[in-house]
Amino acid sequence: MESATALRETPLVGRHRDLGAKMVDFHGWRLPIYYGGILAEHEAVRDACGLFDVSHMAQIEVSGPDAIEFWQRLIPTDAAKLRPGKALYTHLLNERGGIVDDLIISGLAPDRTLAVVNAATTEKDWAWLEAHRGTLRVRLRRLSPERGIIAIQGPKARQVLAMERGLEGVSRMKRFEAWEGRAFGTELFISSTGYTGEEGFELMAPAAELPRIWDALLDRGGGLGVKPCGLGARDTLRLEAGYLLYGQDADDDHTSLEAGYEWLVDWKKSGFIGKEALMRQKKEGLSRKLYGLRLTEAGIPRAGAAVAVAGAVAGSLTSAGFSPTLKAGIGLGYLGLPGLKPGDAAGIDIRGRSAAASVAKLPFYSHA
Repeated sequence: MESATALRETPLVGRHRDLGAKMVDFHGWRLPIYYGGILAEHEAVRDACGLFDVSHMAQIEVSGPDAIEFWQRLIPTDAAKLRPGKALYTHLLNERGGIVDDLIISGLAPDRTLAVVNAATTEKDWAWLEAHRGTLRVRLRRLSPERGIIAIQGPKARQVLAMERGLEGVSRMKRFEAWEGRAFGTELFISSTGYTGEEGFELMAPAAELPRIWDALLDRGGGLGVKPCGLGARDTLRLEAGYLLYGQDADDDHTSLEAGYEWLVDWKKSGFIGKEALMRQKKEGLSRKLYGLRLTEAGIPRAGAAVAVAGAVAGSLTSAGFSPTLKAGIGLGYLGLPGLKPGDAAGIDIRGRSAAASVAKLPFYSHA
């Protein structure tokens, strides 16, 4: 249901209406949840290619002589990896090790970086960055909403992107690389990132140019099976890939270790916010952990459903639904049993009955 207050709209709202999209209120933004149907759009991304409007995501440029040092203090990952042309996924942490937000940061130059943050946390993230500048020589600049983002995802995304003159080499970028230049007749930033578990790219361009780029990608990729896709497919795709949805699977009260993201923590780094809390948690052991769960019988689990292990409730699902690829119900949830292994039996409450399930190895699906 749309809220009574005016919703923000992306530069592509007219295209969505022309294509007959079902629009919804997503954190104050009017966005498409589907066009022809969630299942068809999900399958298009897994088999061919899908186009997503993610212009609600905020873009923040952090520049200046101390830009890398600034990030070193704020994230648990080694910010020295932010060399020009490189991108990384990481977390902003609070003093308790809780996740302020998950984000992708790209290196544009030795003294210039670009962060893409979640729409629902934009103002919180901006305030957090401002509050921790201190005496560092950095400049923060919002690039959105003057710039929008199109995500092109799927096994044929490279082929479609290479149809644009000047992007033949860009289309061969490895995962988590970045490029800045001109294409489609305008300034463009491209990162080989996405939220679907497939190969793909995210294109950031001036808002006024975004509809023209959207049209060109749909037109050129039409013969390859490219389809416009909405939030519904984006959610089923990211859940199959085991990606976190901020506000459900990650928040200020759950740490990167509890969420299963210790791999992004560089323990050799000194001085980053939340390190002491993470080190203490690692030493003492986790009291809860995020697991993947898969139904072993028919049923569709929902977020909030209780999860039982050995007959006792151990936690609840934070995200859940039916996996179009696996043809099974799947979900993520924090359980107070950090020693569980893939294959361990569990039960998920579905409308008052306990449906048989098992702990699953994440991701549920991988294209590799």
